[in-house]
Amino acid sequence: MHKMSKVTIFSLVLLSAGCASTQLAGTAVEVPDKLKPGANEELAMVFPAGGVQIYECRARKDAAGEYEWAFVAPEADLYDAHGARVGLHYAGPQWESADGSKVLGTVKERADAPQADSIPWLLLTAKSVGPEGSFGKVTSVQRVNTLGGVAPKGGCLQAEAGTRVRVGYTADYYFFTASEPRKANEGNNSGY
Repeated sequence: MHKMSKVTIFSLVLLSAGCASTQLAGTAVEVPDKLKPGANEELAMVFPAGGVQIYECRARKDAAGEYEWAFVAPEADLYDAHGARVGLHYAGPQWESADGSKVLGTVKERADAPQADSIPWLLLTAKSVGPEGSFGKVTSVQRVNTLGGVAPKGGCLQAEAGTRVRVGYTADYYFFTASEPRKANEGNNSGY
């Protein structure tokens, strides 16, 4: 079982934050085609996150008498480029901004993380489930640049059933919104 200290997680988040702020000014991280949002979506925000993936020892559904670590939920903080906490990520999966706006995600696609022993990269469709705010118009979320967070290797024992473990992870969350339609005469400076 891997455990990361809060200091280690925060250090990784700060390192990621510096990278994320420059990525937002340029282009999004390179991802497999299946993880790219729709052509009608554009990158709106990038937030590095640090926290835990929670797993519980449960009976396997496909093998009587055997137990495994089953995913329960994420629990993470979202940070801005200066390391200030600006939101939360939790069960649903949901992301909640400090302004109260929230989105609920549904996994659309996944790809193995390039970094060994790290949770997969994801593309999720998103819908607003809270008041208007910074997350109110989010249509897709990418989870990329993951580090850690995988379930403990091997199964667990019947005596551990119901036991939960919290495995540290970091990731970058890219939030996309619908592209603004261009006006027919936008950019036309010819005058009349």
